[in-house]
Amino acid sequence: MAGQGSSMLYSFLLFTVILSLQEVYRGKLASSEWFTILGGFTSSLLFLISLTFIGNFQEASGMKTGWGAVIVAEVIALIAASTVHRVCITTCFLFSAGLLYEDYDHFKSIWLAAKPIKEFEERLRTSKRQVVSVFFLSETVALQLFNDAIVRLE
Repeated sequence: MAGQGSSMLYSFLLFTVILSLQEVYRGKLASSEWFTILGGFTSSLLFLISLTFIGNFQEASGMKTGWGAVIVAEVIALIAASTVHRVCITTCFLFSAGLLYEDYDHFKSIWLAAKPIKEFEERLRTSKRQVVSVFFLSETVALQLFNDAIVRLE
């Protein structure tokens, strides 16, 4: 897993590369309907990358990350989209909303997966005897189920 410093550096470099390519190919992105949608999508990638940078910067500084980071990252992405075409602003906003939803959904699945582990660690710290007895009880039940399965197979 990448640390905050390396993640900030990589997101800054990726932001610079995508923004530079978007500005170089601004005329091509504004030339047709599909390229305009592609320009909005690349701007929404700028949103995601700048959100990563801002979030890592805030965490490294000791500040709490919140909706302010999302709004600042969205404004940056919308300004970048406005340099290409007017329609890129709308598509950037829609793609950014979708990416934000998926990012939140991914975060939620990771948080909910880690929550039982934290609860188990708390229980282990508070009452070791209780957890150990539950472990041996569950081991005994598992052995009994295993023996029953062997008897059924014979």
